[in-house]
Amino acid sequence: MRLMPAAIGLSVGISLLGCELHAQQEPDHRLYQYHFGEISIPPASEDEPIAENLSIERAVTYLESGAEAWANNRGCVSCHTTGWYGILRPQLAESLGQPDATFRAFLEQRLQERLTEDPEELEQGVNPAEVVHLAASLASWDAYVDQRLSPETEQALQLMFSLQRDDGAWHSPDTWPPFESDAFQLATVAAMGVGLAPGWLEQATSPELQRQIASLREYLRRVPPPHDYARVALLWADPYLPGVIGADRKQDIVRMILDRQRPDGGWSIRSFAQPEQWGRGNRAERLRAEADFGDPASDGHQTGLAVVVLSSAGVPPTHPAVQRGVEWLRRNQRQSGRWWTKSLNTETWHFITYTGTLYPVMALAVTSSLASPSSEER
Repeated sequence: MRLMPAAIGLSVGISLLGCELHAQQEPDHRLYQYHFGEISIPPASEDEPIAENLSIERAVTYLESGAEAWANNRGCVSCHTTGWYGILRPQLAESLGQPDATFRAFLEQRLQERLTEDPEELEQGVNPAEVVHLAASLASWDAYVDQRLSPETEQALQLMFSLQRDDGAWHSPDTWPPFESDAFQLATVAAMGVGLAPGWLEQATSPELQRQIASLREYLRRVPPPHDYARVALLWADPYLPGVIGADRKQDIVRMILDRQRPDGGWSIRSFAQPEQWGRGNRAERLRAEADFGDPASDGHQTGLAVVVLSSAGVPPTHPAVQRGVEWLRRNQRQSGRWWTKSLNTETWHFITYTGTLYPVMALAVTSSLASPSSEER
């Protein structure tokens, strides 16, 4: 991964107004999904042919290239690309090799920029979401790459909690599902960051931090998840901040996920929330007009996520539902290395295919089904 310093420097002006704004090298969605320098990733399309054989190498190339292009073009830790890449790529170090150190440098640079900004501006728009994903990304790197708590992660977590609302959550624009759709989902990512940082919870002994951590835990206990997708996120966060949900509630969510598995072995993100439940419901009319609204197809995002979260909840890889999910992933990779997931927001970018590929790779790794990234399955 090659992160250009000049491009990283663009990040302050861009992300203060939100990552939706165009940077100087913004790709034309008619030609590219991601584009920077020699990186030219074509648009994601439902019509892209299925790959003949599973190729982890192509999936990893897509993920690494997409993160590099986004970091250089946009200069921010976005939820749908660099945010989740930062959280999960370190956890794949044993399977895929160490992540590139330039990405860690990018995270540290972004943190320093955020630390110098007006706190009142940081509380607005998508800024809290970036800070939360930035903190979780640094914490994950500490846990799985350096295996020690770094000063940068401590700074990021302090900054994250400085933006916490009185109710224990963080501001969300409630606009772009699934990641910037509600404060609840963002709180689950914050919980993951807290738990990922090596030894941080044990060291966070100041009365103020103790109050803030308790407020986050209480929020996740008290506030009803706005939809079933948020219940999945809550289950994923539970091991990182113990005591968020009890055993009975945990099993209820596991059963819900199992019940939503489709006959082909996959899961569909569209079956985990009604259109009106995403954010402010501003996408509802378009989502209800989709041709397969009554029977939405399985997708890479939700299938990968379901397998990962079931595994984190203790469902073994030998469970029939997990095995069927893994087989769906093996059968449904596209020739580009992606797994298709249709955007909940637009008809063009389909950036959800990024986590729609990252989650499947993670799912294959946690179930010991990941082929070598340097060879293809024959």
